[in-house]
Amino acid sequence: MTAETLAGLADAGFTRVSLGMQSAVPRVLETLERTHKPKNVELAVKGARAAGLDVSLDLIYGAPGEALDDWMASVEAALALEPDHLSAYSLVIEPRTRMGAALARGDIGPVDPDLQADMYEAADDAFDRAGYEWYEVSNWARRSRGGEERGREGAGSRDLRCRHNLGYWTGGDWWGVGPGAHSHLAARGERPAARWWNVKHPLAYAERVADGELPEEGGEVLDADQVRVERVLLGVRLRDGLDVNALADGARAAVSGLVEDGLVEWDGEGERITLTLRGRLLADAVVRTLT
Repeated sequence: MTAETLAGLADAGFTRVSLGMQSAVPRVLETLERTHKPKNVELAVKGARAAGLDVSLDLIYGAPGEALDDWMASVEAALALEPDHLSAYSLVIEPRTRMGAALARGDIGPVDPDLQADMYEAADDAFDRAGYEWYEVSNWARRSRGGEERGREGAGSRDLRCRHNLGYWTGGDWWGVGPGAHSHLAARGERPAARWWNVKHPLAYAERVADGELPEEGGEVLDADQVRVERVLLGVRLRDGLDVNALADGARAAVSGLVEDGLVEWDGEGERITLTLRGRLLADAVVRTLT
C-alpha cells in the first residue's frame, strides 16, 4: 500500500478502506499466517487518513495459543488508531486448509468456544466504552462522528456503519469485483432473486478479463424459501432486529421461548426482535430455531 494507491482510490470515489489488522501480537499473526508487522497497520491507517478515506479495521480472535490478554492487547492497539469502524470475527478452522491439516496432525489445538465467548464480551465492552456501537454481531461503528473532526467541511453526525455490508445483510443488490467475488440481485417484480460468483484463482480471473470474457464461474436463481431463510439468517444478526412478520408461523411461536431463554428481546407486540448479548454469542442457535 502506498500513498499513491490510497490517493487513487479516493480520487476514484471510494470512501473507505478496510484493513486486515487481525492482531497486534506477532506470535498470533504468525499462527494466522499473516506476514505483515503490526507497525505497518499504523502506517496504513495514517496513509488512508491523509487521503481522506474512512478506515475500518478487521480483527480475528480465538487463534490457537492466543490468550485473553493477547486479544485485549490487539483490541487496545486497534482502538488507539481511532478507526471509524471495527470488525471482529471468531476464528473457524476449516477442513482442507493448512490450519485444518495442522489441527488434524495435532500441531495446534482446537479453538476453545468458551474462551472465544469471553473474548467477544471483553471486546464488546471495550468498544462500547471507547464510543463504538454494535450494529451487526461482528461489527461496530463509531457513534456520531462529525465531519469537522476529520478536517472536512460541515459538521454533524455521520452514519459510519458499512453500507456495503448492510447491503449483504438486508438482501440488497451488489456487484462483487475480483477473484471469487459474489454478486447479488434482489427480487424485483416478476424477476426472482439471483446471485453469481467469479472464478477463485487470480490467474484464471485475470486471463478471462484480459480476453474480454466474463469471469463468472457459476450462479443460481433463489426461490422464495431460500430468500426467506437467508432473510432470517442475516437479519437476526442486526441491531435493528428482525421483522417477526418474516418468520413462518412455527418460528413465530418459538420466539417467546427465545425470550424466556434470554436470547432475544421482544415485547410481544412490536414488529421486531433483537438479540441480547447472550443471543449474540448464540446467534447460530437462534437462527436454527427461527428457520
